[in-house]
Amino acid sequence: MNVFHVLIFGIVEGITEFLPVSSTGHLMLTARALNLTQTEFLKSFEIAIQLGAILAVVVLYWKILIKESGVLKRIFVAFLPTACIGLVLYKPIKKFLLSNNEIALWSLFLGGILLVVFELLYKEKEGLKDTLDSISYRQSFCIGLFQSIAIVPGVSRAAATIIGGLSLGLKRKTIVEFSFILAIPTMLAATGLDMAKSARTFSAPQFFLLGMGFCVSFAVAAAAIKFLIHFIKGHSFILFGVYRICVAVLFWSLPK
Repeated sequence: MNVFHVLIFGIVEGITEFLPVSSTGHLMLTARALNLTQTEFLKSFEIAIQLGAILAVVVLYWKILIKESGVLKRIFVAFLPTACIGLVLYKPIKKFLLSNNEIALWSLFLGGILLVVFELLYKEKEGLKDTLDSISYRQSFCIGLFQSIAIVPGVSRAAATIIGGLSLGLKRKTIVEFSFILAIPTMLAATGLDMAKSARTFSAPQFFLLGMGFCVSFAVAAAAIKFLIHFIKGHSFILFGVYRICVAVLFWSLPK
């Protein structure tokens, strides 16, 4: 990897982390487009730069994180399923799933179809509460179960949590913001676990690349979060579903 690659990865991560399109799947496909081999460092890099995007959430939602303990309790409950599954399945996830582009492509494709169908059938009820602390602990745990599906590359953590929340009767803006904040412990845990197991093998130049990717993804993710909050006020996620399908078909059509 070089500086150019890091810039591209940082931009891709920042744009896709909070959109329902799968940042992990896009990072894997970006590596393929750049003809980069899925080394252990690249796999760790793809995990670690997500912390930059997570920092953008901390900066934008710091008041909630500091003042609203009830919301944090709900986030903790939602985080538990993914934490347990990720801890148990860390090795097979990194060894087999994070290097399998076909799984990512199929997840993007099928997830895109599901997103389109769901949005065509979904009708938001009137009178729903729109505050984060209106989410029950049962709903929080169920959202966490939906999020755990995203251990499969291409599924999209954002799409899984948002569809899960909408299915449970939450308002669109409420579940989108809950999904943003839920990403904080989820990605902190994922990166921390990976760094604890892999960081000792990295060189000083590799740590420099990680830091650069972190900064780029932070800046781009902050803009992407603001875009999505504005976008959902008048749009469904059908466009993102169609986009996922097109990306999968495009990569399937390229020579291997």
